[in-house]
Amino acid sequence: MRTSTTSDPAVPASRRRLSAVLNEAGDVVRIDDVVNALDVSRAEAAKLLSRWVKQAWLRRAARGVYLPASLTTLGSIRVLEDPWILVPPLFDPAYITGRTAAEHWDLTEQIFRDIVVMTAQTVRHKSQRRHGAQFSLTHIRPEKIFGTTSVWRGRTRVAVADVHRTIVDMVADPELGGGIQHVADCLSVYFKSAGRDEDLLIRYAVRLGNGAVFKRLGFLAERADTGPELLESCRRRLTAGNAKLDPALECPRLITRWKLRVPESWASRRGT
Repeated sequence: MRTSTTSDPAVPASRRRLSAVLNEAGDVVRIDDVVNALDVSRAEAAKLLSRWVKQAWLRRAARGVYLPASLTTLGSIRVLEDPWILVPPLFDPAYITGRTAAEHWDLTEQIFRDIVVMTAQTVRHKSQRRHGAQFSLTHIRPEKIFGTTSVWRGRTRVAVADVHRTIVDMVADPELGGGIQHVADCLSVYFKSAGRDEDLLIRYAVRLGNGAVFKRLGFLAERADTGPELLESCRRRLTAGNAKLDPALECPRLITRWKLRVPESWASRRGT
């Protein structure tokens, strides 16, 4: 909880102004927050932000994006405890997905250090470290951003794949899910959950337009002994050509009914 000190004469005027900006901005500070809070020009706001960075009251996260540092002398402590708040200002249009969202939706008990983000921005480096947080980025076309929900982290609204889109994203790209074994484990938990919705999985997969999803999903669903409806829905949508169960693995064995190449260890498992 932020404690205002803007009216305390014992606090220097510069820090009172910064406190007013933080009350206006929330978790992340932009130049418009300074303009609105202090009723100054953008040029003056930019000068103030630069001064506060030099004084170590703010940290620059990206161009035009600043994070409050520890502000105990202002009567509040502002440290970056939740790196999710960086996703909107750094990567929008974007959403959190993959193994990070799987952890959020209790599909897994594993804890991952990175934050998996789909972004419509150009991705020059898939792995980026920002202010102590590790982000794993994948580019996505803006029209493919769907099936998300908003969660509040502090005063910041962050887009996260819903549980169904999380599954589809991980099946489409097993790397997002931490590898195909972890994806299969998450899918097994999903199938046992009260919120499973196989029709929605299919609709999301159709909209995503990745034919490999139906091959992997059908194969994994068959292993998990799901009902025949999902298997038939996947079979009807099999595209030409063969896909790999996990592109990161050697997949010498072909499961012809799913047009899917799998590792030897997977070919001998139940349901294959």
